[in-house]
This record gives sequence, C-alpha cells and structure tokens, in this order.
Amino acid sequence: MTEQILELVQALGSVGQDEDTLRILCAAACRTLDRRLRDGLAPEDCQGAYPLAAAWIVMDWLRDCRGLEGVTALSAGDISVRREAGSGGGEGLTARALELMAPYLRDEDFVFRGVEG
Repeated sequence: MTEQILELVQALGSVGQDEDTLRILCAAACRTLDRRLRDGLAPEDCQGAYPLAAAWIVMDWLRDCRGLEGVTALSAGDISVRREAGSGGGEGLTARALELMAPYLRDEDFVFRGVEG
C-alpha cells in the first residue's frame, strides 16, 4: 500500500522530494488513518479512498513544512507569490482526506453528555 501512496504523492506534485523521506511520510499517514479505521475494516476495504486520502495527508504535511500554507497563486515572470490567510475555508488536504474517508472511520468527534436515557 505504501508504494501505491508514494506513486500518488509523486504524481500529484511532490516530484523531487527525497524518496526515503516520502516513504517515511507515507507510512506515517497510513498509521494515522489506520488508528481511525472502524473496527473490522482494513485499508483494502475502503474502495480506493485510502491511498488517495493518505497521499493528500502526506502532501499537506509537505506543504506545511515548506511554508506554503495559504499560497493561492504563484507566477514566474516578475516573480510574484500571493498568500491569503484562511484560503479554502481553513481546510487543508488533511481535512479533505478525512472527509473522503468518513464512511470508513470511527466517529470520534461526538459525545452525549447529560442525556438521560
């Protein structure tokens, strides 16, 4: 599965990144998703969503490390970079990855409190 995720990350735009680093990040993204999978589900049960979600998580981590959070435009002629705070509603690729995986993940964000049964 890590190889498939690595290929997706490279195809989606992280070409030139050290492959060993990418492998480590891919494995960490898998562990992140694995911890949240519903009981009895394996990555293979996620109908292709798992590798894409893991790749998005890796790309988000790389973007954050490079300081590219919020970059909305980049031009080469006369070099200009536009960065907008809060672009995309504050949702990064990790949030989108978790949304994609929602049908396969445990619901960890909901708690009943003070409800009499």
